[in-house]
Amino acid sequence: MMQDNHNTPLILLGGTLCNHRLWQPVIERLRVSHVTSIVTSGADSARELSSRLLVTLPPRFCVAGFSLGAMVALQMLADAPERLAGIALLSVNPLADLPANAVGRRAAVCEAQAFGVGRWVSEKMWQKYVAPGHQDDAGMRSVIATMADESGIETFSRQTEIAISRADHRAALAAFSRPSLILNGAYDAICTPQHHQLAAEAAKTARWLTHSDSGHFLPLEAPDWVATALRVWIKESQA
Repeated sequence: MMQDNHNTPLILLGGTLCNHRLWQPVIERLRVSHVTSIVTSGADSARELSSRLLVTLPPRFCVAGFSLGAMVALQMLADAPERLAGIALLSVNPLADLPANAVGRRAAVCEAQAFGVGRWVSEKMWQKYVAPGHQDDAGMRSVIATMADESGIETFSRQTEIAISRADHRAALAAFSRPSLILNGAYDAICTPQHHQLAAEAAKTARWLTHSDSGHFLPLEAPDWVATALRVWIKESQA
């Protein structure tokens, strides 16, 4: 793999029931020498996870978060904006979760435990995850189900609590002057185009790009496109 001379580490934060497999297609296409993929887990709130990560991460870094990972990235931005050389948000909902959603979210964890996490993702969530053009992609479906099985029910439960307790950090996004990137799929039924518009309205200097043929799982559905956008953002973040 070709490497560039960029020295600012790139931190990639995955979404719910995701692991290194989520980012692998993008990493293979990126020409960066310092990249770390982190599972968004190990805490029961975004605030707690942000605090833990900031202790272990380098003094300055670029962070790209997908879905739940984007929510944690926003928490990190609110907690330590001076540490971030740039922020990229993929498939993000920048709002706090509605209190009424908590019951349904926790019920989903119980259902996934009864089904088996991978089977639950494959049978109950698949149609919401990807664009119509990817519904028949058995390989992608298998990767997503495999990640869910590898993550397990305990991780799902803790990630659900992160989603439930997350805060609205659009004010921190608005105050951030470093390079910001917002990426979404036109068919995303989970973090909708309207959610991304709200993020873009807060981050007035951000570059907002929409992939016309993708849904929620951008890093798997459009890895070439995501890598191209991230490369430009990474270069800007070095300045």
